[in-house]
Amino acid sequence: MKSIKNLVQLIGNVGQEPTITNLANNKKVARFSIATNESYKNSKGEKVQNTDWHTVVAWGKTAEIIEKFVSKGKELGVTGKLRTRNYTTEDGSERYVTEVEAKEILLLGRKNDK
Repeated sequence: MKSIKNLVQLIGNVGQEPTITNLANNKKVARFSIATNESYKNSKGEKVQNTDWHTVVAWGKTAEIIEKFVSKGKELGVTGKLRTRNYTTEDGSERYVTEVEAKEILLLGRKNDK
């Protein structure tokens, strides 16, 4: 059971071009958003579609793969865990952010998709 604690699995489409940052220790970090869609029929029988957006962060080799092969609109599978961090804005407000820290990605869709 230890392996399923804090486990996230998503399949969705990349919302914008990933942002790649080169760190001082020669590592990379990639940040991007992924949209997941869910559809269902409401009580009136009408189809309803719900889209959720998730911020994904990937480090090291995973970030390098994202830099080479992932672009806006690409369908991806992501496995990782949730991370929450906080920071203080310039006006002194404290903000909290929850992100998916990717451990593995799976490139989906057609082979010739960019």
